[in-house]
Amino acid sequence: MSQLIVLSAIGTDRTGVVQDITKVVLACGGNIEESRMTTLGAEFATLMLVSGNWHTLDKLERGLEKLGKDDNLTFTIRKTDARPTKEDRMPYAVDVVSLDTPGIVFSLASFFASRQIEISDVATRRYAAAHTGAPMFAVQMAVNIPSTVNLAQLRDEFLELSDRLNLDAILEPVKA
Repeated sequence: MSQLIVLSAIGTDRTGVVQDITKVVLACGGNIEESRMTTLGAEFATLMLVSGNWHTLDKLERGLEKLGKDDNLTFTIRKTDARPTKEDRMPYAVDVVSLDTPGIVFSLASFFASRQIEISDVATRRYAAAHTGAPMFAVQMAVNIPSTVNLAQLRDEFLELSDRLNLDAILEPVKA
């Protein structure tokens, strides 16, 4: 019977860190179902959903513990269940670009939370504007909007928030 675990890792970034972690997963008979891997500052971080049987996951815990000691990586492992499907939700994408100011992610999260809209994924990055070098901030979100939400009203309220915060923002359905 297949089991699921969520694995997180953080440690000093270096060439080959992804190879080393995925080698342990593969050697234990695990399968990476989903993952996010990135470099943040000088650190490497990953989140993975790994499937396997109970024996695979036991071997994986031991293999990652050894890798962590040898390679200055900190691992956290948590057993989980498959995510229940919510069929009354519509997937939407949110793209935001603006000058970098504190509170952008908080404001967006508050907007969606106050309307019972689930945020399923968030990615942000800071960068310098092409011609001016001004500090810019970009946010990409995946949200799941309940079918009971009035989409026209939601769009109007989202545009009001965007105008108030001086965000260049788009809220659009995910196209299959």
